[in-house]
Amino acid sequence: MGRLPSIDGKTKMSKSQSNAIMLSASPDEIRQAVHQMYTDPNYLRASDPGTVEGNVVFTYLDAFDENEATVAELKAQYRRGGLGDVALKQRLETVLQHMLAPIRERRTACARDPEYVLNVLREGTRRARAITEATLQEVRSGLGLFLLD
Repeated sequence: MGRLPSIDGKTKMSKSQSNAIMLSASPDEIRQAVHQMYTDPNYLRASDPGTVEGNVVFTYLDAFDENEATVAELKAQYRRGGLGDVALKQRLETVLQHMLAPIRERRTACARDPEYVLNVLREGTRRARAITEATLQEVRSGLGLFLLD
């Protein structure tokens, strides 16, 4: 998968440009971001046929909605008309809220226990150093480079 477009559909997501949905976003922030998402500018009424290509909401549904058959039906319905942007965005909001809720809960739990976070970082650093050292020794041996102590 490539990069996800920003919620305004103009560029890639960027925290500094406030056009991204953060993993730490609250339910209200997710709702607001989804409702600001770019869809089809020529799609004036739900009864009109719409364009799926370039529609940020469908890009996100393709990326995050596990029910591919439902997304395909939504696309077909949008193309022929009869599916409004509000209903489409509600689907995406539901998908994102469901996906991000456990991440948000885990983040909150970790924030309450900074010592746990520090221990995870220490252990990760220890493991990374061991792997790096083993790789370095393998490269040196393969190249016939030996360091004298």
